[in-house]
Amino acid sequence: MAKLRSNHKPSNNPGTLIARGGIFVILIGIVYMIFRVLDVEVFDMPQVGTDNPSDSRTLMTNLPSSNGEVVHHKFYSLSYREEFEQPEWVAYRLTSQIFSGKHVKRDDNFRSDPLVSTKSASKYDYKRSGYDRGHLVPAGDMNFDKLAMSETFFMSNMSPQIHNFNGGAWRELEEQTRDWVRDFKTINIVSGPILTEKPIDYIGDNDVAVPAGYYKVLMTEGRTPRAIGFIMKHETSDQHLREFMVTVDEVETLTGIDFFKGILDEKEEDRLESYIDKKAWKVNDKRYKMRKEKWNYN
Repeated sequence: MAKLRSNHKPSNNPGTLIARGGIFVILIGIVYMIFRVLDVEVFDMPQVGTDNPSDSRTLMTNLPSSNGEVVHHKFYSLSYREEFEQPEWVAYRLTSQIFSGKHVKRDDNFRSDPLVSTKSASKYDYKRSGYDRGHLVPAGDMNFDKLAMSETFFMSNMSPQIHNFNGGAWRELEEQTRDWVRDFKTINIVSGPILTEKPIDYIGDNDVAVPAGYYKVLMTEGRTPRAIGFIMKHETSDQHLREFMVTVDEVETLTGIDFFKGILDEKEEDRLESYIDKKAWKVNDKRYKMRKEKWNYN
């Protein structure tokens, strides 16, 4: 019987090395597939819903019904209504982890949206109009990432707003929503102008409609989801945010949009959209006081 030689040198033949490398790769592949079948994580791969803020956690899994052109950006989606030169809704999803990291600076890069096939409104439509370019997806909701922030400055995300509404009640609702995201951990958000009512004005060469009002609807996730709607007249207001709270059903009746179809089963959806617990949606009264005393007059 031949003895095993301990001083045997490995072959440097290229073909032998390639063959061994191929066998090693195959073995790694087999081990990986075994772990996959057993549902064991082998590598720390980024997944949707992890702590990576630039993943698709900002996208809603089921979008509202649409009467316009649905456009998907990386961090939010919208339904653009060409006849009004603005979206009927913008939709996205926020988690509390998004606000835990560093924030990027606002870039104010207002520009037309290249993904709108009929061409979006232009920033020049708003020039000397007396109206602000009012964000529907707030820049403050997307300040966790440079691209996310930049996407909020597409003109397809804008609606003409009087300054003391944009910087008053609408601003307060935006900031309060971020507080609720921190409290409830995850919220699906849909915002937009009320386009079923006659516009109060038109501006620019593209005849951008100035809406008579705006809405926002929110739905939390988790074991006990909650939903709430807001309807606001397009005006300076001293009313408390609680005065704007309505059921999601009321917003759907006014706008003709079905907001959360498919996210929940039909029975649960009906329950959530027909009822609100105002006590669960706590409002920062200090911010409300700030709006009444300062923001409404800036």
